[in-house]
Amino acid sequence: MTILRIEHPVPDFDAWKQIFDRDPLDRKGSGVKRYRVLRPVDDANYAVVDLEFDDASQAEAVRIALEELWRNVQPTGLIGDQRAQILDVVETIEL
Repeated sequence: MTILRIEHPVPDFDAWKQIFDRDPLDRKGSGVKRYRVLRPVDDANYAVVDLEFDDASQAEAVRIALEELWRNVQPTGLIGDQRAQILDVVETIEL
């Protein structure tokens, strides 16, 4: 399993979440199996998203598509200083 982790500040989390929920990259059609939206408890204007894929090639394709999307959205001020990282899941244990 591979995770594409996306992190960035958002001036208005609720406005950002509305756009995220519109799913401009077609998460399911892009191979996303599951996702989580997270936010630091001490920073309501920061978003973290984990997108789960079967393999790294799908995650890389979405990362590239995200970079294009960010180029179009960044001038609006809705997001900034994006970071995307592809991670391999080594272990998951539920207690």
